[in-house]
Amino acid sequence: MIYKVYYQENALEVPVRENTKSLYVEAGSEREVRAALKDRKYNIELIQLLEGNHLEYEQASQNFKVEKF
Repeated sequence: MIYKVYYQENALEVPVRENTKSLYVEAGSEREVRAALKDRKYNIELIQLLEGNHLEYEQASQNFKVEKF
């Protein structure tokens, strides 16, 4: 399954929407995504499962790169 993760790079700063970044992760569950990103010290805002039309839309983006853990 492919998940889109919205995050702030520094967990110690106050979240600001303009600084929100995203990445795509292939994992079996949301729990696996959180465990894989634990070492990065991100402030994770949302982990969203991508499927169907939403996944196709994201795959059409030039920024679509899936990280595998």
